[in-house]
Amino acid sequence: MHNIKKLKIWNDSIDLCVEVYRALSDMPSDEKFGLSSQIKRSAVSIPSNIAEGAGRERENEFYHFLNIAYGSSYELQTQLIIREKLNFISPKTNETLLNKLDEVQKMVYVFKENIKNRNK
Repeated sequence: MHNIKKLKIWNDSIDLCVEVYRALSDMPSDEKFGLSSQIKRSAVSIPSNIAEGAGRERENEFYHFLNIAYGSSYELQTQLIIREKLNFISPKTNETLLNKLDEVQKMVYVFKENIKNRNK
């Protein structure tokens, strides 16, 4: 088990999630239960799955939850791009979010690879 509060990957994904929520504040009200809701679920899924995996006893279980977090990060990336194409977010704001998401994706990938290599 890992202390998630000390995991940079978890802390950075929490920060990303908070920034995504803040960026949704100006989303059209008719999207509250559509794209906005889906974006929130994807954003929350990343740190949540990292936390769930970190709380597991076996490394292969942690790897499994990191895979889920990694998939959710690509889901979030897609939704943010759709949001920009619909003009629901400025390209500048979206670029900031996508850059932070890219960093989280890289960390998740490296963490997964480290676990995989340790278990060979």
